[in-house]
Amino acid sequence: MRAATFHARRDIRIEDVPHPGALKVGLVRVRPIYCGICGTDLHEYTDGPIVVPVDPHPLTGAAAPQILGHEFAATVLEVPAGVDSVAVGDLVSIMPLISCGECGPCRRADNHLCRQMACTGLSWQGGGLSDEVLVPSYQVFRLPEGVSALQGALVEPAAVAAHGVDRAGLRPGNSVLIAGGGPIGVLAALYAQAAGAACIIVSEPNEYRRAFLERLDLGHVIDPGAAGFRESLLDLTDGLGADIAVECSATEAGLSAVVDGVRTRGKISQVALHVRPAMIDPMLLCQMSLTIEGIWCYPTDDWPRIMSLISTGRFPVERVVSHEIPLESAVQDGFDELCSPASTAVKVLIKI
Repeated sequence: MRAATFHARRDIRIEDVPHPGALKVGLVRVRPIYCGICGTDLHEYTDGPIVVPVDPHPLTGAAAPQILGHEFAATVLEVPAGVDSVAVGDLVSIMPLISCGECGPCRRADNHLCRQMACTGLSWQGGGLSDEVLVPSYQVFRLPEGVSALQGALVEPAAVAAHGVDRAGLRPGNSVLIAGGGPIGVLAALYAQAAGAACIIVSEPNEYRRAFLERLDLGHVIDPGAAGFRESLLDLTDGLGADIAVECSATEAGLSAVVDGVRTRGKISQVALHVRPAMIDPMLLCQMSLTIEGIWCYPTDDWPRIMSLISTGRFPVERVVSHEIPLESAVQDGFDELCSPASTAVKVLIKI
């Protein structure tokens, strides 16, 4: 079967690989339909292996080369005896996190913080960028009526964005500053709008992404490199700064911008994963009495809520998609395009 396989830094291959084999107890066989390229996948491509294990993963035994893809929707092909949550032919979204169930965080129901956490498409036997994959049955969620496969492939990044906004403590009527107009930043803005934010401000240096955001008409889009950036931000927030901020850029400049852009006692959620240390001014944290919340993935039990919100039409996640490409073009038109400073892409979905 076809698969996009990570071998090493800057080495992802579209190649023929063996089928995943016979169905085992507790696993469901699915055929991916759409799969997104995540920022984590890009980090693996440019700087990895980071999350992809070089030695066998202690929980799953997986190791590079790794079939990528953890943001995907699929059709159910085969279900083992004893699993009745889904049936053959169902359209499903895959919640990719894998936890041990035994460590301290898991026992506190923080499975997304499992000390041995693995992830389908990063540290599991397969991934969504393939023709077929076996996944644990607890990962497979039937999509609500009216939710498409394309939307189903966006539940995972939507859950990340929603968790970031929720952890920042957004309340209806608040103003929110989002640093970074990439996929998670756009989804955070869409979610903030659904949650009742009165003023949404997205800071994005890339002119193509700013134009994309302006077409979405979600709020205000400003260039952090332009003269008068802080003055513009204060003008939009009655001179106070934003009530909350969500850092989605994975840059030191973005982190500094949100620390400098919130009001006194403002709250910041750090959603983007930084691959290197970033400096901020700790004096500002004290003087402004700020709170920074670190975000890792999403609570695994939030999946049905995100799908339901999408089904209402209030969270139109499909609006984040800028490009749809075939699997054969995943490296050149997907990974390489997204890594280019001149990229016009925001969210790339791969049609399997």
